[in-house]
Amino acid sequence: MARTAKEIPVTEEQRHELLMMSRSQKLDHRYVLRASIILLSIEGESVDAIMKRVQCSRKAVNKWRNRFREKGMEGLQDMPRPGKAPIYSAEQKAAVIEKACTKPDGGYTNWSQQRIADAVGMSKSHVNRILMEANLKPHKVQYWCGSVRDSEFEAKMTNIVGLYMNPPENAMVICVDEKTQMQALDRTQPELPLKPGSPRRQTATYKRNGTVSLIAALAVHTGEVTAKTMQSNNADNFLSFLKKLNRKYPHKQLHIIADNLSVHKHKDVKAWLEHKRRITLHFTPTYSSWLNQVEIWFNILSKDVIKGGVWKSSEQMANQIMEYIRTYNNTRAKPFQWTYTGKPLTI
Repeated sequence: MARTAKEIPVTEEQRHELLMMSRSQKLDHRYVLRASIILLSIEGESVDAIMKRVQCSRKAVNKWRNRFREKGMEGLQDMPRPGKAPIYSAEQKAAVIEKACTKPDGGYTNWSQQRIADAVGMSKSHVNRILMEANLKPHKVQYWCGSVRDSEFEAKMTNIVGLYMNPPENAMVICVDEKTQMQALDRTQPELPLKPGSPRRQTATYKRNGTVSLIAALAVHTGEVTAKTMQSNNADNFLSFLKKLNRKYPHKQLHIIADNLSVHKHKDVKAWLEHKRRITLHFTPTYSSWLNQVEIWFNILSKDVIKGGVWKSSEQMANQIMEYIRTYNNTRAKPFQWTYTGKPLTI
């Protein structure tokens, strides 16, 4: 006659946790097995029946039943084992961490694990283990914006969004920015065209045929793009472009949105604007040029034209960009629509 397993006291919370463990597909199998042993014991199964159900020995069944009876859910965890004695002392580990957190000598900018190992006199694998335990990654650099957020962020952001949502009557809202140093790249071998089963292919080697810079204006409520290419980005070119916009929209109040680039605030630009009552320049908050909608159009330009392009000269690239802008205005230009429907974004 099979022996009846001794009853094990269990709370509803423990029962629920055991049930979740026994059904888990992510836990290690040993924890699923232990939870199943306790659940079967709670249901009144005999030790022999449990052994048969979970395919393990009597010793294992009794072990986990007793551990659970003594320590509850904690008893189902593995006990700490003494393990092998550490090879390196706490002082040696501290030396590795200190090295990783200091600037190396000899002209190096960053530590490698091998150089740390050579400096402290241990193997690279042990250095790797110590750094992993300390969560240190001396080979990585993370960039962040060092200055504080613009103290006038709320006011500037509200002003720009207000122009987008509710523009003044008889006014044009125009976003202006520059896309500079676009490289006119030519490939060292002819491009292989797209064919079934194979994408368009280009050689990884290339030669540079100069650069093209572009200044562009997006009319927010029509989607029309006005642009011109230029050799360099300076205050003279920006002022010339403002004059072009002034001539293009002669009977409109112009609200022009730009970022905080120094050429946009040049003394010559300010002097010219003082005599132009129709034009108001609005600056995005510091580090918030993403508020400028022309950045969205620049992304479209990069995907449609710049990425994967091949040009024999910077002039050829400039001509293609201007041709694309004419095509865009004739076939695709329309206002950008806000489509986000989730929770409000926070800064």
